[in-house]
Amino acid sequence: MKDVYILGVESSCDETSISIVKNGSVEIATTVLTQMDTHAMYGGVVPEIASRMHTENITLVLEDLLSKTDLSVSDMDAIAVCYAPGLLGSLLVGIEFAKTLALVYNKPLIKVHHIAGHIYANNLVKEIKFPTLALVVSGGHTELVRMDDDYSFKVLGTTLDDAIGECFDKVARVLDLKYPGGPNIEKLAKLGKNTYNLPIPMNNNELNFSFSGLKSAVINLVHNEKQRGNIINKEDLACSFQTIAVDELIRKTKLAIIKTNIKRLIVAGGVSANSYLREKLNELCNELDVDLSIPPLKYCTDNATMIACAAYPLYLKKEFTDFSLNGKSQEYFFTNK
Repeated sequence: MKDVYILGVESSCDETSISIVKNGSVEIATTVLTQMDTHAMYGGVVPEIASRMHTENITLVLEDLLSKTDLSVSDMDAIAVCYAPGLLGSLLVGIEFAKTLALVYNKPLIKVHHIAGHIYANNLVKEIKFPTLALVVSGGHTELVRMDDDYSFKVLGTTLDDAIGECFDKVARVLDLKYPGGPNIEKLAKLGKNTYNLPIPMNNNELNFSFSGLKSAVINLVHNEKQRGNIINKEDLACSFQTIAVDELIRKTKLAIIKTNIKRLIVAGGVSANSYLREKLNELCNELDVDLSIPPLKYCTDNATMIACAAYPLYLKKEFTDFSLNGKSQEYFFTNK
């Protein structure tokens, strides 16, 4: 079987990224142009600015990518693009760019969901073997998922309210931390101790999650202490919050491993970059003799490498899309197939 080269495009938020991946698992070259410094001045991503910067930069990103390899767009077997979820204006820049490449070079077009990208980024580490459990942790998702084959998903547990990444960002905001909130919580937590008494969320034997109560507890604690004129130890509060939140992820993941007796675990989503979560997952999998796969940090944040990886199984199935493809700001990925 000949090698399959897929060019992936990712522009769902504030990173403009294009990548070439061979056979769904070998990164040939990737370029990521981040807008983080620009949006940090506003305390978060400004959609209008993001889409404008994608428009200005996307051809430059492609030129930079191609300068790293002796391949050209004409050598690609398919063009893949993230179509959901994300900022609609940002998504449309990448989608229209990918459509143009597919049309001009007469290549199949493959649409990829952002969360599928995070999951299949694990193929860059080691081949995903089935059955496997997936812990999906991002700004919009917190799920424990069973996979018995490519693009076959059974949700075992999900968040009933806030996603874990959303909770991190909201706690960061109440602590007056700069954007991006999650990584800054992690940095602060390393300087503190677990001294604040916070509630354990969803403290039961179900596999669902809930983080709104923990978030509210932190917000109320900060508000009440300010009302009393007391000083908040931000380092300790960040550490206490992160400890409770991550330990709950670990506890529910352990339950899922024991209930299913599946000895493989992959981790996906931006929150998987958190070093405390990685440490605890390694401890858990060593304890239970589970094969753990977590992508390197550069593949945890938004990138086109993961989009090209996730497109490969769809390419093999010839699941192509036409030029009516549109962006979707929200689309739930898992359908319990």
